Amino acid sequence: MNLHGKDIKIFTANANPSVAADIARALGLPLGMSEVVTFSDGEISVSIKESVRGSDVFVVQSTSTPVNDHMMELLIMLDAFKRASAGRITAVIPYMGYARQDRKAKARDPISAKLVADLLTTAGADRILTMDLHAAQIQGFFNIPVDHLLGVPILVPYFVEKFKDVHDDIMVVSPDLGSVTRARNFAQRFDAPLAIVDKRRQKANVCEVMNIIGDVKGKKVILVDDMIDTAGTLCNAAKAIIEIGGAEEVYACATHGVLSGPAIERIQASPIKELVLLDTIVLPKEKQIDKIVTLPVAPVFAQAIQRIYADKPVSTLFNN
Repeated sequence: MNLHGKDIKIFTANANPSVAADIARALGLPLGMSEVVTFSDGEISVSIKESVRGSDVFVVQSTSTPVNDHMMELLIMLDAFKRASAGRITAVIPYMGYARQDRKAKARDPISAKLVADLLTTAGADRILTMDLHAAQIQGFFNIPVDHLLGVPILVPYFVEKFKDVHDDIMVVSPDLGSVTRARNFAQRFDAPLAIVDKRRQKANVCEVMNIIGDVKGKKVILVDDMIDTAGTLCNAAKAIIEIGGAEEVYACATHGVLSGPAIERIQASPIKELVLLDTIVLPKEKQIDKIVTLPVAPVFAQAIQRIYADKPVSTLFNN
């Protein structure tokens, strides 16, 4: 492995082509020439159509739905670049699938996030650049450097501008105990008080709101989470904040909009006035509703790529 490539080249598979194009544009570079296709039997074929010998290659690919197809595209591309003698290969994964399978919840469970880390390393990744892993300790599953960007520094300025005239009426709320650290980080940056929704989960994708820790009465509330999957937790929390807590309005934000199953219907029917997501996962047209606002991650990833190439610290992007 070379420590540094001679130039930057940005490539993409099929999960985030628009984000990859925006990253390349922000860096003043053309998007690398490659083709990722699927044969009639389901096998994936990758063709790299330009030389990458000695280059610093960045492959942009979220492992979002369809998760396994996008994962295989990424693995095969990494292998192709390794065999093409790329100087250094960085897997840029805005959203990393399988991140919720980070421990054994019961006997004989796999730890799929560790398996994915091993696969990415074996395929040829020299470095990982990602955003808001579901569990930050997944960084320790890799034996290569992991740059872990945060979505909060992108989300906070949006709400600061939106609520600049009513700042004192804002309350930041964590929808469950697992998101408290992220919500606290948001609240500190926003300079607002923090409340917590305490819930008891009965079974997968079903939760029961029990209590609200903090006074949200008459407040405009911002719910903060890392991802929204079926939206059950988020919508139950929003309902409780209005009905039990007496909040005036509820807004919500998250880094990753997985939005599977009944998520869109739940969000439409919920008291949430606006949901702000980052474009780490491409939102299909059928899921683009008026309540959802999407913010771009390309500028932050472009800065991170530039700093990685120049051997400068990435932490300055989210520590300030």
